Amino acid sequence: MMDAGAQKRAAAARALEFVQPGMRLGLGTGSTAKHFVELLGERVRAGLKVVGVPTSEATRLDADRCGVPLTNLDDTPELDLTVDGADEIGPELSLIKGGGGALLREKIVAAASSEMVVIADESKWVSALGKFPLPIEVLPFGLGATRRTIEQAMKSLGLSGPLVLRTGKDGHVFVTDGGHWILDAALNRIADPNALAQKLSAIPGIMEHGLFVGLAHTAVLAGPNGIRVIKRS
Repeated sequence: MMDAGAQKRAAAARALEFVQPGMRLGLGTGSTAKHFVELLGERVRAGLKVVGVPTSEATRLDADRCGVPLTNLDDTPELDLTVDGADEIGPELSLIKGGGGALLREKIVAAASSEMVVIADESKWVSALGKFPLPIEVLPFGLGATRRTIEQAMKSLGLSGPLVLRTGKDGHVFVTDGGHWILDAALNRIADPNALAQKLSAIPGIMEHGLFVGLAHTAVLAGPNGIRVIKRS
């Protein structure tokens, strides 16, 4: 039986079937996306011609190490496909992303892509989003006011839960590649992800939030019994 790591790699391998020669690819961030970049590198070394846009400095380093040619959204503003992981995958392929702290760049890249394929192990598939804390990327300036407005927005939708400022392994405040901080909202269950996404997007001080609604087209889920490919209706 495959463990979680093997399942992630199996999902990444299946996602390679969506990649065609000449594609402009968004390269996601996280443990599952790392498998995809490594496997893509093998294909590139075997002669596949593609170019990638990394969603984080960590992914850029991985892609460089694996020999994947890179570009950026200034030179290549339209992408064919993004392959990325997720912290949770819910109904209609709504997602929670940002556990790795790259949600802002991940969403910019996903929005620039004609298609987004999400790869994950079966444990990420949920009936409702929210058990995984929702990352909200914020400006350090005015944090108290921003936090208060977020709490009011959540309350208006019947949601509540602690907003925790993320810290790194060193105990200091976690800082994103863009120089921002992250509040993790432990909401347990988000009945209407789209409504919450709209509320959060309207709050000054929020750079981006980890609700990806209407962006993913396909999910590739690997589990003990094999791989499922799920399309958004």
